[in-house]
Amino acid sequence: MFLKSIRLIKEEVPSIKEYPFSIPAISNLDEIKIKSPVTFFVGENGSGKSTLMEAIAYQCGFNTAGGSHHLYETRSSQSDLGRYIRLAWMPKVRNGFFLRAESFYQFASYLEELNEDPWSGDVFGPYGGKSLHHQSHGESFLSLFLNRFGTKAVYLLDEPEAALSPTRQLTLLRILHDLTKDGDTQFIIATHSPILLGYPGASILNFDEDRIAEINYTETDHYQITKYFLENREKFLKELFKEE
Repeated sequence: MFLKSIRLIKEEVPSIKEYPFSIPAISNLDEIKIKSPVTFFVGENGSGKSTLMEAIAYQCGFNTAGGSHHLYETRSSQSDLGRYIRLAWMPKVRNGFFLRAESFYQFASYLEELNEDPWSGDVFGPYGGKSLHHQSHGESFLSLFLNRFGTKAVYLLDEPEAALSPTRQLTLLRILHDLTKDGDTQFIIATHSPILLGYPGASILNFDEDRIAEINYTETDHYQITKYFLENREKFLKELFKEE
């Protein structure tokens, strides 16, 4: 592991009443200790997990629109929080990648443009030797994980399950295992997937209780709701659709 902790520099925050500092989980943030090579961020949409992920990417020097040290612009490329957090490293690494499911199309388009430059070399080599636009959404994600990801790096994945079937989510679990087994690769993943959250030995940080706190897998809403639905589908749907 390389990234040891994440700290909010509260004395430098311009106003705790302004977004994104007004998000409860962010306003109550002091310091997060990173305890595992695989750390998950969980919480409802708007709880601050993606906002903090983007801020970490900013401090890592990654493009906050997605990618590594790539220089391209999208409307998502600013991080108001990133300037006010500090990361503790031992040692600091510069290799890695920030996957944003919502802007992955723009990143793939950037690679297409880069490939048109004869001085850019083998642009698609690190992505399986094929344009990401010439693969399905799920195939392009797996191509990234299998070919671009390696050791001695930090990877930030924001909702990677968006393009992955349950079977391919299991493939991602195997990739996490293979890359982290020697202790020289680290992942931070924001997810809603109960499959990914089941990764053994991972730390799960919950953003839903107005502060960021560690939670057990079986305590997550993702696990409990999915389990209840699968075991009581007819009852669940009857309750869901009943007339008031």
